[in-house]
Amino acid sequence: MSAQPVNPNLPPDHVTVFIDGVEMAAPKGSMIIHAADKAGIPIPRFCYHDKLAVAANCRMCLVEVEKMPKPAPACATPVMDGMKVATRSDKALKSQRNVMEFLLINHPLDCPICDQGGECELQDLSLGYGRSVSRFAERKRVVPDEDIGPLVATEMTRCIQCTRCVRFTAEIAGTYELGGMYRGENLQIGTYDGKPLTTELSGNVIDVCPVGALTNKVFQFKARPWELIARESLGYHDALGSNLFLHVRRGEVLRTVPRDNEAVNECWLSDRDRYSHQGLYAEDRATVPMVKENGEWREASWEEALAKAAKILRDNGADRLGILAGPATSNEEGALLARLAEALGTGNLDHRIGQHDLSDAAHATTFAAPVADINHADVIVIVGSNLRHELPLVNQRVRKAWTRGAKVYVVNPVDFDFTYDVAQKAIVAPSQIAATLGDDGLVDIAKNATRAVVIVGALAENGPYAAQIRKAAADFAAATGASLDRIPQGANAVGLSDYGVLPTARDAQSMLADARSAYVLYGIEPGMDFADTATALKALNAAQVVAFSTFACRSTRAVADVILPIGLLPEIDATLTNLDGRQQATVAGGKLPGQARAGWRVLRALGGELQAKGFDFIDLAGLRAGMQMREVNVAAGKAPNVSGDGLEVAASMAIYRSDAVVRRAPALQSHPLNVEPKAVINPKDAAALGFADGVVGKFNTAAGTATLPVSVSDKVAPGTVWVESGHGATAPMSGRVQAGRA
Repeated sequence: MSAQPVNPNLPPDHVTVFIDGVEMAAPKGSMIIHAADKAGIPIPRFCYHDKLAVAANCRMCLVEVEKMPKPAPACATPVMDGMKVATRSDKALKSQRNVMEFLLINHPLDCPICDQGGECELQDLSLGYGRSVSRFAERKRVVPDEDIGPLVATEMTRCIQCTRCVRFTAEIAGTYELGGMYRGENLQIGTYDGKPLTTELSGNVIDVCPVGALTNKVFQFKARPWELIARESLGYHDALGSNLFLHVRRGEVLRTVPRDNEAVNECWLSDRDRYSHQGLYAEDRATVPMVKENGEWREASWEEALAKAAKILRDNGADRLGILAGPATSNEEGALLARLAEALGTGNLDHRIGQHDLSDAAHATTFAAPVADINHADVIVIVGSNLRHELPLVNQRVRKAWTRGAKVYVVNPVDFDFTYDVAQKAIVAPSQIAATLGDDGLVDIAKNATRAVVIVGALAENGPYAAQIRKAAADFAAATGASLDRIPQGANAVGLSDYGVLPTARDAQSMLADARSAYVLYGIEPGMDFADTATALKALNAAQVVAFSTFACRSTRAVADVILPIGLLPEIDATLTNLDGRQQATVAGGKLPGQARAGWRVLRALGGELQAKGFDFIDLAGLRAGMQMREVNVAAGKAPNVSGDGLEVAASMAIYRSDAVVRRAPALQSHPLNVEPKAVINPKDAAALGFADGVVGKFNTAAGTATLPVSVSDKVAPGTVWVESGHGATAPMSGRVQAGRA
């Protein structure tokens, strides 16, 4: 006869456990530490982390369990029905204090100079469980430091071998870059090969490290935690909208750390979001209004600059005006740009500045399968995306699904490195992606899945065959029942689409190909951000341009007539809408530089100068009260001309060249993932063209000529040349190219 449960009224698959005399229900198979955490009963720990596999190697969480002769690790002891646990008994406390004493034998007395001081788990627990005097007089061990790149600083003498960082790179990042070397008291944590960390999530090892062994190299020796104010903010370099805190001292953003949100970024942060704050303080930040006279720039008052901007817009209204916004523009600023376009009578308004093919009038839409649901997919099809670089934390969700048994299929022009095994891949030229997606075998696999997801990325969305691929992806999803997740091309592409920053007349490509007499540029770096840089600069140079700009860069100064300095997202109150359709708010963290102002304030002032309707609010609350989502009958553009001979261009965005702020973050520019521009071609094409590794090739396109070093790799589809965009040298590369030696 089986034993009867202690409490027969428990939910299914739960047991009753008593911790410090408190009765509670816990899922079968869960550990004591899970039940204690849920009940708010503190148990000290170092190696245990809620998102990582149990290691049970620090033993700090030893507790007393009735009928067990020895203390048991709470992180590795499953609950049983009727189990009685004591976390504060003499046996438990003595065990915890003894473990702490052993941990401190070799730990250096670095607290006064350690960046972890003030927020160190070892400091906190040693206060509660440590002795005031050490009984050990032996010499402490010293471990040589290892340079693991420009983002993470090491002081490995402080390491307590909790292996959190090892488990993070293995389980979450999937790169297996850290591990334990040697044995016993000689055990060291390192990279084996002495090379920098290459994972795009490397900064998270700082967060999981419970001591000062791994710290933020960019923040090193800048400030103490108690000097900093935490401001809630968002990542704005991709469409996920990771939740984060800006750590600010006297108006300067010194550090960025993750803010927990299980539905978005969990407790992680990509390196791009963590370190981009360096770019806020670039030398070419726009800090004062400027006007151009006789080809020369001079500083001006806000009144003069706004008056000149208003005159340009009055003189060039209706179809003569084009308004172009960067896809990270906030909802508030987007709503005002739509009002400005309406007041000026123009339908030439667009934020899709990096996309070549808008012939199907497509714009950003929310994910059919929310990000958190990707974890539970059983079949995932990735189409036209280097997902690791495009959305690092969505790629991590795909890896999590893979570890649970999901099969991943890829249709790409380049065999990118993923952090999981790919069940089947089709590496084809961009023009063949749509046809490949309709392959009967792939359709059958997705049909037989319970939860299939199709992820369509930037290589597909931004290329010259985008309309074909979008249709093929939609047909595939309809035929198989798969959820269609098209990655929005910009941090707030969904929000800008919701608030009407879309054309009813000419789209971004049309208003540049058929040049207008004046343009408004909002949050754009003209020399880098457009799909067709040559066409854009030609149109802008021949027109009058009002630039709402965060950087007074060379390309902005070349094309603009007025520069109105505006704040970046970490410096303003704003909302963004992420790829799940979540409208998330951020508050001002950093101080606006010089005379720069929040963009909505500048737009309100300009609207007032123009006496335009809808600009009579007096504060942000008034603006938000009048904001309404609007349906726009989006005008379809012309399909790009991609006929002819030559190699097809597959252009993916370089991970640390994605926008103006990231391009100005020195630490990210020093990262090994940030490589020099090059053209990568298949060995068959290299042989036909007489190319070899390292030779310099000349690539002629309709947009101009690019001269690039050539790399030969069988990872690129035959008939294709792969480049990373975000570099000036690769800007002419689009459509088809005629290649030859330089």
